[in-house]
Amino acid sequence: MSIDKAQCGNWMLTGPQKEQISINAHDREILRNHAKRLRELAELPIQQEKVRLWTAHNDLQDTRPLIFIDPENGWNEIIPWDTLECEGELAKDWEMWLRKEVIWGEKMKDDRVQEAKFYLPYTAVDTEWGVDTTPEGMEGVESGGAYTFHPPIEDMETDLDLVKCPEIHVDEEATRMAYDLACEIFDGILTVEIRHKWWHSMHLTWDYSNLRGLENMLYDFYDYPDEVHQLMRKMTDGYKAKARYLQEHGYLCYNSNSSYVGSGGYGFSTQLPACGPQGQSTGAAMKDMWLFLESQETGEVSPQMFAEFVLPYQIELAEDFGMLSYGCCEPINPRWDYVKKIPHLRRVSVSAWANVETMSEQLGSDYVYSHKPSPSYLAVPQMDEDYIRTYIRDFLKKTRRNHVEIMMKDNHTLGKNPENAYRWVQIVREEIENMD
Repeated sequence: MSIDKAQCGNWMLTGPQKEQISINAHDREILRNHAKRLRELAELPIQQEKVRLWTAHNDLQDTRPLIFIDPENGWNEIIPWDTLECEGELAKDWEMWLRKEVIWGEKMKDDRVQEAKFYLPYTAVDTEWGVDTTPEGMEGVESGGAYTFHPPIEDMETDLDLVKCPEIHVDEEATRMAYDLACEIFDGILTVEIRHKWWHSMHLTWDYSNLRGLENMLYDFYDYPDEVHQLMRKMTDGYKAKARYLQEHGYLCYNSNSSYVGSGGYGFSTQLPACGPQGQSTGAAMKDMWLFLESQETGEVSPQMFAEFVLPYQIELAEDFGMLSYGCCEPINPRWDYVKKIPHLRRVSVSAWANVETMSEQLGSDYVYSHKPSPSYLAVPQMDEDYIRTYIRDFLKKTRRNHVEIMMKDNHTLGKNPENAYRWVQIVREEIENMD
């Protein structure tokens, strides 16, 4: 299986370097044509209806269940990289982004909002924790190979000083060059905005497992409890310092808008500002923003152990933000009594490993119920449509009193059949329309 280049380390996430910011006349015409189609989709009345639904949904008003699908690595099978029309690497990256948006509007037809906008990240470098966590053999992953991971923190008693406070280095000149180029290319078609979408996520146990190794982390809770707290303290302080730096320098981007927040759903809400006073997309304060926290790496530890080693630090990180989206693949229901203590909690991930009915009772009408069905049923050449329909129908019956969104994610393949993605949305929508 190949890796989707539009998912992994591309310029739509990190920004191009100065020497790469150039697009020829051939590629400009292709990009403008895709942009024109995106604008046509953005001007359809359905887009404002979707904005209204997401806003009411996140404000905990009653709406129909909302639907989203991200093919993720399945984009390889929808838009293979070698089918892109542009010639330059930066142009290909921008073309991929535009074509995805068009497919979401033309074929996927979920509740993702298409806008007459083109979003760019800052060109930036994050030093992260000061140690190299790159697995051995990563150069072969794109062609379907495997890699080996060697955790950089080998000794909990001697190596913790290797972990440094992360720093963000923004290349203002390269960011402006890319912005000006995009404005020139999309002039009269799309509005260009800076939106860097990853700086509102804080993944403590993901980082811990990258520093120490997942198996080592689980043993550390027993073998090195004091050192675990030392490392969690260092990472919490590092995340807080990074967020303060971004806030003080005006780099935080508003995300109570069409920004994807958490592990599912969009940020629209009347309870946080969607942009700055003059409509700018940057310059947000933490209190204006959604934060995303999770701890899927500790999904199999006891709730009490989670409460001892993870929860206090997550509570501390959440305090400065306006709203919280919590959870990813971990089953939340065993630790719900602890998770609900985290401040500003609004959206809760209910994964395929969680108990649907228990979570329905626990969340009630006080939170957004963000359900993640298993993607395995889309990973085959021919889906079992009867099963999917039965599953969704049963799920909807069990969650009638919740503010439900159904998020199909973590698709590593669509069984080489892109129609699976489109058909899944259609089936879910039909079941929602047929709810008693």
